[in-house]
Amino acid sequence: MVTPPLNDSKNPIAVAEAALSAATSVMVVQSVVRTFMPPEFQGFLFSGIRGFLSRFRSEMTMVIEQYDGYAQNELFRAAQVFLAAKQSPSMTRMRVTKSPKENHFNLAMDRNQKLEDTFHGVKLKWVFVSRQVDSGNRVHQGRNSTAKHEEQYFELTFDKKHREIVVKSYLPFLIDEAKSIKQGKKTLKLYTPGSNGPYPSASGAWSPVNLDHPATFQTLAMDLELKKKIMDDLDRFVRRREYYRRVGKAWKRGYLLYGPPGTGKSSLVAAMANYLNFDIYDLELSGLLSNADLRRLLVETKNQSILVVEDIDCTIQLQDRKSETQAANMNLMLMGYKRQYQVTLSGFLNFIDGLWSSCSDERIIVFTTNHIEKLDPALLRPGRMDLHIPMSYCTPCGFRLLASNYLGIDHHELFGQIESVITTARVTPAEVAEQLMKCDEPEVALGDMVSFLINHKRKRK
Repeated sequence: MVTPPLNDSKNPIAVAEAALSAATSVMVVQSVVRTFMPPEFQGFLFSGIRGFLSRFRSEMTMVIEQYDGYAQNELFRAAQVFLAAKQSPSMTRMRVTKSPKENHFNLAMDRNQKLEDTFHGVKLKWVFVSRQVDSGNRVHQGRNSTAKHEEQYFELTFDKKHREIVVKSYLPFLIDEAKSIKQGKKTLKLYTPGSNGPYPSASGAWSPVNLDHPATFQTLAMDLELKKKIMDDLDRFVRRREYYRRVGKAWKRGYLLYGPPGTGKSSLVAAMANYLNFDIYDLELSGLLSNADLRRLLVETKNQSILVVEDIDCTIQLQDRKSETQAANMNLMLMGYKRQYQVTLSGFLNFIDGLWSSCSDERIIVFTTNHIEKLDPALLRPGRMDLHIPMSYCTPCGFRLLASNYLGIDHHELFGQIESVITTARVTPAEVAEQLMKCDEPEVALGDMVSFLINHKRKRK
């Protein structure tokens, strides 16, 4: 009797040996290539091999990078929020943060963690990849050093036959779910340029802190008609998306707040943010060295946000058109070599209402100034600053609101005397508030207020 030969393809030992032999061969080839082939050709070779082998795989992998050119990738942001709300046995590490003023924990996938999801019966595998890459040489204190930055992206893997479901259904679903999650637990943020300036890092070009400013339109010491005008204008702006699209304009609105220091310009900005539930981006132009730096920052601002440039009359190169010529001759000594300021008025205006202004939607731009007469007329025309809001000295109406806020009273026999003097004393709401905070007793506080107003008026003469 002849024993039939063993079928190697079904013999587990033979299969294991073949796999081990193939793996060993691959390792030998990689070792030889890395030893004898120049580095610039290695990536090309390995990429070609991976591309060839991928033809025989049934899976497809999508790479969702953090940045799309200058701007952050909306899908990357959405994936961060969406996946943080998912729980998976395959995950062994998560990042957890909590601000002292938040009532919830913020969860996020940690570096190089995996997560599995299912959508309409389709299995999807996520991997969050983070790695350090060289960003070029820098000179610091006369020494050359290699700068590194963190590169982050998601890999989404699924069966090739489900590609249409993933692209047309799953990814739009992910974006919608992320928006719902963010709105459900949104905490207002105040953004300032990050430690790397306008250059992207793992956390982006902007660094956020929680915005917990208590200012509201109810607490602002402003004329009631002016407050109503601003609130009505904001309400009309947020509901006119289709209108702006129909007339061919970017969905943005510009406000110029002008008046003496202490009249509540910053408080009004905070009240606007609280009213609309919009984040604030505080842009310091004097810290930027070129229009390109400004562009990198602005394209990273999110929709539904307020971009603020405070004290724009003090910002170099933007006071008038002559300053653009002056700016070309100004040198800044930085890191041992000379660089020029190049943020120009024309460049800045292009970001306010030029082609770059359409890079985001539902954005409010606010300029504040103590000296409106110093500004170039080009900054003031309609379409850039749509609404000019005068921030005046304290009025009788403003005083009554401050007295209610600080002393908890709506009427007092001294109100008439105070209101008759305050109209000509030219004191700011900040000065009035400071006086009211000195004493909790209404009788004493209001008596001191009368003396303060009379003395202030006498000094002005």
